[in-house]
Amino acid sequence: MQSSEVPRVVVGVDGSPTSYTALRWADRHARTVGGAVEAICVWDTPSSRGWSGPAIDPGFDLEQARERFTRELHEVFPDGLPAGLEQHLVEGDPSEVLIRASEGAELLVVGRRGRGGFARAMLGSVSQRCAQHAACPVVVVPREQASAG
Repeated sequence: MQSSEVPRVVVGVDGSPTSYTALRWADRHARTVGGAVEAICVWDTPSSRGWSGPAIDPGFDLEQARERFTRELHEVFPDGLPAGLEQHLVEGDPSEVLIRASEGAELLVVGRRGRGGFARAMLGSVSQRCAQHAACPVVVVPREQASAG
């Protein structure tokens, strides 16, 4: 990395509480190292997977995904989005998109379990695939625990 480049911290956001925790962690880390956060939300059209559902207008799905992503970012940062936060809404498989995005990044940050997976799994399938195949170091952030008190 050249000294003029700002370190990229890529983070996957899927609407789960764990991904919100990962986004907050990525923002704190980026501020510490003078980097920039790239928040990536991956979506796909349910009907694009084959026979699993009725034909749906992909434009409608994209608009719903865009609105949900915007709402999620404002939920995580209610006082305003951090300066320099880049937002990417990408259609595809979450692990594949995040692995591609990890190329040239300083760090890839993912939540331990997002929307998918089985509750008994130690790591979700996306976080596990990212940890195994990303082109940069990966931080798998566990869900924040409610403080006792």
